[in-house]
Parts: sequence; C-alpha cells; structure tokens
Amino acid sequence: MQHAVGAPLPPPHGPGQGPGPRDGGWAQGAGHHPGPHPNPPVPPVPPAPAHPGPPAHQVPPPQPPVHQGPPPQIPPPVPQAAAPSVAPPSAETGGVTGHVQLPPGGPVPLPHPSHDQTMPDASQTAVAVLLIGPAGAGKTTVARHWADRRRVPTAHISLDDVREWVRSGFANPQSGWNENSEAQYRLARRTCGFAARNFLANGISCILDDAVFPDRPVVGLGGWKRHVGPGLLPVVVLPGLEIVLERNAERSGNRRLSDDEVARIHGRMAGWYGSGLPIIDNSTHDVETTARMLDEVVARSIASPPTW
Repeated sequence: MQHAVGAPLPPPHGPGQGPGPRDGGWAQGAGHHPGPHPNPPVPPVPPAPAHPGPPAHQVPPPQPPVHQGPPPQIPPPVPQAAAPSVAPPSAETGGVTGHVQLPPGGPVPLPHPSHDQTMPDASQTAVAVLLIGPAGAGKTTVARHWADRRRVPTAHISLDDVREWVRSGFANPQSGWNENSEAQYRLARRTCGFAARNFLANGISCILDDAVFPDRPVVGLGGWKRHVGPGLLPVVVLPGLEIVLERNAERSGNRRLSDDEVARIHGRMAGWYGSGLPIIDNSTHDVETTARMLDEVVARSIASPPTW
C-alpha cells in the first residue's frame, strides 16, 4: 500500500490487534461495543493520518506528483553514424584540420604542362616560385605585384619578414655573420618551406623571395629544394650593379646595406650565369613588365623544368 509523500507511515499491527487509542483519528464510538441499535452498524473508518485531513464526507483532492513541474527534457542520444569523424593524419593523404588540408609528407612535385603540349598559362597554374636576387634587385616588389595580379589565389612569402619574426635575441647578419644568424636563416627557410607546401596542398600558389648565393648550395638552393620539393621553380632577378646601388639607397632601416656590401653580394650573384636557371635582367624594366616576363619564364619552366 502506497502512501503520499510527507505522511507518516502507519504503526505496525500485532497479531490480533487493531488500531489502538494512540493511533488517533478513530471515529467516535469505535473504541467500545454498544448494544443493539436499530440502525445497521456502520463499517469502521480506517485510521487517518496524524495531520489533520479533509472531512470524512469530502473526497480528498488528488495528491500532487512527487516531482513538481514537467520532467526534465533529455535530448535523445546522437547516433554514432551521424557524428562527424576526422581520420588521423597519414603519410598518403596528409592530415586535416577543419576543412583545411595540411601538406602531405612528400615534397611538392613538379607541375605538369597541359596535354595539348601548348605553352601553359602561368597565371592560372598552381605553382611555387622562388625569386632569387641581391638586395636592391626589386625581387620583393616584383613578387608582391606578381602575386596580386594572378587569376588564381597566390601567396607571397618573404624570407626576410619571416626571419624578423625573431624579436628578442635577433641576430642581424649586417652586424656580422655568426652561428646565431645562420641558425635563424635556416629556421626561416624551413618555416617558409612548410608554408609553401601548406598553401599548395590547399590549391594556393606561392612565390618566395630570398638572396640565395650560388656558391652555397647546401644552405641555399639545396635547402629550398629539401624544404619545398622538386616542384619549386627558381628564377633569378639580376639587374646591373648601378641599378642595385640606386635602389638600395632608397631603402631604410635594416634593409639598407652599405655600398660595399651590395657590391660584394652582386658579385657573388653573378655566379648564377651559366647555372642553367632562368635569369631576368630588369635593369630597364618597370615592375609590371618584369612581372610579365616572370609569367613567361614560369610557363617555360612548367613545360621544360630546369635542372638544378
């Protein structure tokens, strides 16, 4: 027999015992046996709760449920098949983060020309270009303009900008080349190489610029090839020394070098002649013309990749 919450439980009844006077709530005259009565006997009233209850002639109102208010809404469990799942990174497909695909483990391959063997449209092909040149050659300006005017998304990655991310403890090579500046250059090249592969893995071309010397192949062109892959297309921008000195004089901050340093770098860059890499002499060309020449060089490199 169930009882409403909050009402005391009835006391236990022994064998042959009925509710006693201490139970309270008995009907009047239920404690003795009167003599015969002309009216039929009234059945005994069951014991009432200890707290005052409703009159006997009224029907007690329905008791409220144990928990007031509607039951809490519990959302149905989501089927496992409907939950999005992300496959772990693998060497074959590369990792994913959200909807952005990370670069695969392998290096960037060479771009393929069109099947009809015609000159490919370099402005619509996803490529990775390395623009090489001395300080004052205008390679950063040309790279930024070339990336802006292309029909496909293209990123410009400047090695000097990435190298200068180092703020505390920055080793300026203008103050002398040492192991710290060498390490920062290596780290910047590796960071730029990963960024280039990441952009290409998501269908975005990129152009990188760096003053790579032909007499240091291990940390120069060879390092870029290791970080990006054989699909990297190197192009040299090398104007005359007088033009380089004039442009360098217009620079400010730590981007401006001494005339002796500019002349020394330009002399080392002359080693690119005869290397097999395409060279653009922009001594008499503006930025727009140089960018168009870069389009032609990239198209030829896609059709017939240079050996380097």
